[in-house]
Amino acid sequence: MIEGRMSRAANEIAHWDGYDYVLCNVDAEDCFQRVQTILHAERMKRSRQTGLIGFIRRLSRY
Repeated sequence: MIEGRMSRAANEIAHWDGYDYVLCNVDAEDCFQRVQTILHAERMKRSRQTGLIGFIRRLSRY
């Protein structure tokens, strides 16, 4: 099980330039904070904001 995961990890590392985010888990707390920041940013992307068009249209009426 561990051997298989290490093999997959080596493959993932070899393709690091294809990822949007690259984290080096040197310090667990720092890495955790960075993951939280990434998740927050991804949730705030315009494409994920349902109902945003209607909201903006209502704002522009004022």
